[in-house]
Amino acid sequence: MTFAASARAQGLAPSTLGGDSHTDGVTNEVVQVITAKTASAISKNTRQVVKKSVRKSADKPVEKPTLSIANVSSRATFTMEPVRPMNQPMANQTEQHGSRFSFRSPQGKKESVPVINDYYPKRIVYPYAKVDRRIDNRLVQAASLAQERAHAHSRSRCWHYVKDALLASGVIDSRPKTELARDAASELVSNYGFKRLSMSDPFAAPVGSVLVYGTARSVGHVEIRTKDGFVSDFRSQTPSRRPLMGVYAKL
Repeated sequence: MTFAASARAQGLAPSTLGGDSHTDGVTNEVVQVITAKTASAISKNTRQVVKKSVRKSADKPVEKPTLSIANVSSRATFTMEPVRPMNQPMANQTEQHGSRFSFRSPQGKKESVPVINDYYPKRIVYPYAKVDRRIDNRLVQAASLAQERAHAHSRSRCWHYVKDALLASGVIDSRPKTELARDAASELVSNYGFKRLSMSDPFAAPVGSVLVYGTARSVGHVEIRTKDGFVSDFRSQTPSRRPLMGVYAKL
């Protein structure tokens, strides 16, 4: 019975005496920070204390100087800076992400794609022509001759230069008589044994083949396929924009 009464008395008693806890006492303590202004004031007080101590100890034997905290504070002041963790970005360093464009698809789904800020164009590479072993090898020589004699720009004499190259290579034994480039196809087929190849893409034409362009109401254009382009009276990496009548070669 006595033990139960004492336990109850201890439970009702306050945890600390004096009305204030230990934690409150700690938080109410004033911490003095040494700044540049207080440092100068301490320096003046230190000099006064040193002068008085020198006067009193004039008749006493010389003792070794002792280093005090006041002397240290008079010679240097310390600046406290916040300590930052290593490998952490500064407050003004923000991670930048690429912007994205948001849109809604036809199905109603919200999607986004990255926005391209810089564009680096790639160089356009045109396909090289292949050598077809079935066609007359002298047509490949005609392509080389035409490329050597061609100019940088057109002189409106495409069929004339192609005639010269075909005749110089020996693939034909006489000079064609037609004047218009659009008539080159019919004359090469009827008089010189050329055949029309089964292709409609100028880039697919083999080296040495003759390409004829034009319509019934136009003068037309004619050129020879080279390994890296097309040639007539001028050199070009791309074929003519005129309608292609056909690709012809002598087998």
